[in-house]
Amino acid sequence: MHVNTPACLRQQALNALLLTDPATKCEQVTALFNACEADLVHIDTQTTLMHASQPPLPGRPERPELIDPAHVPTRSPFTLEGRAALLHAICHIEFNAINLALDAVWRFGGMPEPFYRDWLRVAAEEAYHFTLLHDHLRTLAAPQGTPYRYGDFPAHDGLWAMCEKTALDITARMALVPRTLEARGLDATPLIQAKLRKVGAPNAKGVSGAPDALVLCDLLDIILRDEVGHVAIGNHWYGWLCQCQGLDPIAHYRELVIRHQAPRLRPPFNEAARKRAGFSDAELAYLLTAG
Repeated sequence: MHVNTPACLRQQALNALLLTDPATKCEQVTALFNACEADLVHIDTQTTLMHASQPPLPGRPERPELIDPAHVPTRSPFTLEGRAALLHAICHIEFNAINLALDAVWRFGGMPEPFYRDWLRVAAEEAYHFTLLHDHLRTLAAPQGTPYRYGDFPAHDGLWAMCEKTALDITARMALVPRTLEARGLDATPLIQAKLRKVGAPNAKGVSGAPDALVLCDLLDIILRDEVGHVAIGNHWYGWLCQCQGLDPIAHYRELVIRHQAPRLRPPFNEAARKRAGFSDAELAYLLTAG
């Protein structure tokens, strides 16, 4: 994307959100972030942008097929297909995370300028994650000998569904998307990595493990590092919004979970990562009792 004159950052974010091809979306988001860093885009914080019902949000490819979360098959990471399915599921989360961050940029007017810069940075980092994961997925061969690609396995739409539920309430969005749904990744990633290390290690008979599992484990280190920062951004802006509105963050969070039927989070929690992401001891104590 060539940026010759100052353009509205939030409108450009909406344009990127509408793109259906993942590679093109990643390229556009990265270019927009670089342009923003170089002050080549104008950030209009006050305008309320509108989007017609067509084309629908978010822009995404025809595949993967989106099904009920309960119907997404589980596969063992001890098989190549199972590891490809796991990798595909994480790719799908990262693709959705790009869309979620872009939606926060264009949808909510009236926030301080750093809000929009923060969420554009998140979108760019999620695009980087998707690219890393998809490149690795394409090194794995399907039974017919062709590389696996994003879209080859069914997926669910839980992340975007919560995005739609919170479209009219920025405080609910900050509470229930980055610091609830995305924060689950902080808890899940070390557990996934532990399984991948078992898959990648030689077995008791000395038979070599699967090196692709260890590559994915290393990629998850990068993603976990960045996701701590993304959740911290969600925590920061949720706390800022609660302070502006005179709301108690924990009490209001409890109310939002009920109102929007958010999933109840259950331990184990990655307390160290959550503390780095800005969760207070009181918030962690609430999670332990609420689950």
